Amino acid sequence: MKLRQNVRHWAAKKALTTPVIGEKARAKLVDLHTRIFLDKTDESNRDEREAHLDDFFAATMDTYVAALEAGFTEAEAREVTHIQANFDFFNHGWAEMMEFPGDELEEHYRRYESFFAAHTITIDDPLGDFRPVGGIADAPATPEAMEDGAFENAVAGFADDVYLDDGEQIQKGGDTEEPEDVSLEQSPGVADEDAPADD
Repeated sequence: MKLRQNVRHWAAKKALTTPVIGEKARAKLVDLHTRIFLDKTDESNRDEREAHLDDFFAATMDTYVAALEAGFTEAEAREVTHIQANFDFFNHGWAEMMEFPGDELEEHYRRYESFFAAHTITIDDPLGDFRPVGGIADAPATPEAMEDGAFENAVAGFADDVYLDDGEQIQKGGDTEEPEDVSLEQSPGVADEDAPADD
């Protein structure tokens, strides 16, 4: 799928893998992701989905770190979490929140199948082993949206690899070099609470 990548993503990686600071960054990143995806849906759906998304994204922060520890690049680890989210959106019928169309789900799953299988993640169970012991908040499904087939925020055609958009060009493959001068203060939740959202 196509993802943005800039210094804030590298800083977030650094923060999430740093003791103590990681918890603060995690809370801000969860908040940012919930806000980004709620903005893609009708205002009437937002309140009833918010707690579910908060819980879900908090769990995917653990997935992200596990994927890094498994040897995936920053972009690949982040893509894994976005794929999890899209599985969840698909299962709930939240077509307008999906980043790629439903007919690409299987292809995205297959690219990370060994990691997903190792953690019992499936399309039907997007969190697998990362599901919190207490579970996550429920939210109502909207299957009629899926039946309409309107994936208005989905970008098709990027299922074969991770594609990185740095604002100037789109690069296929997630093996980019981490900048040497990344500061923790550049991560959401560490210093600048008013920094713009960027998934």
